[in-house]
Amino acid sequence: MTTIKHHLTDALLMGYSAGTLPEAFNVVIATHISMCDTCRAALAEYDAVGGEVMMSGDTVELAEDSLQATLALIADNAFRQEEEMRADAIASDVPTPLQDYVGGDLSNVKWRKIGGGVSQMVLPTSKDASVRLLKIPGGAAMPDHGHNGTELTLVLKGAFADDHDRFGVGDVEVANEDLHHTPIAEPGEDCICLAATDAPLKFNGFLPRIAQKIMRI
Repeated sequence: MTTIKHHLTDALLMGYSAGTLPEAFNVVIATHISMCDTCRAALAEYDAVGGEVMMSGDTVELAEDSLQATLALIADNAFRQEEEMRADAIASDVPTPLQDYVGGDLSNVKWRKIGGGVSQMVLPTSKDASVRLLKIPGGAAMPDHGHNGTELTLVLKGAFADDHDRFGVGDVEVANEDLHHTPIAEPGEDCICLAATDAPLKFNGFLPRIAQKIMRI
C-alpha cells in the first residue's frame, strides 16, 4: 500500500470545493484526491460546509421541471462513474481523473523531449494555468529553478527528492515564490509527475531560459 506523506493545503482544497481554481490545478487536485483517503475526507468536509452556506442563502424560483432535470443528471453521473470504475479496473495505469486528458493510460502519452533526458506532454486546459506530464529518467535532475507563482507537482510513478524533502507516489509538492530547488529523480526508475503552474518558472541556467518559451515551461 502506498503511504502518502505530502498532502494538499487547506486553501487548495477549499478552492477546489468552491470551484475557484484554474482547470490545470483542478486536474492535479482531482488526481491526488483519487489516490489519497486523507485529502478525499477533508474535501468532503469542505463540500459539506459549502452546502450549508448555500442552504442559508436567498431562495429563488425554480423551473417546473428542475427536479426531474436534476434527478436525470444524478442518474447520468452515477452511470458514468460506474463506467469509469469498470474501465479503470480493466486496464489503466493512470488515475481516473487524468485518463481523458492523456487518452487512456501512459502508453498513449505523446512524450516530447525537452533536454537532459526529460520528456513532457502538455495537457489541454484553459489558459489561466498550464499542466503537463513530466518523465524524468532515474538519477536525472530537473534544472535548478524558482517560482513566479504556484506549482503543484504530483508523483504518479517513481520518486524524486529536492533540497527539502522526498516525494513518492501520491505525494504532492506545493511550491511558491519562497521555494528554490533542484528536483532529482531517484535512481532505478523513471519518475513520472503531473505538474501544474500558474506562472513561468524562474530558471538560473542560460540554456533552460532559452528553451523556456519554446517548451512552455
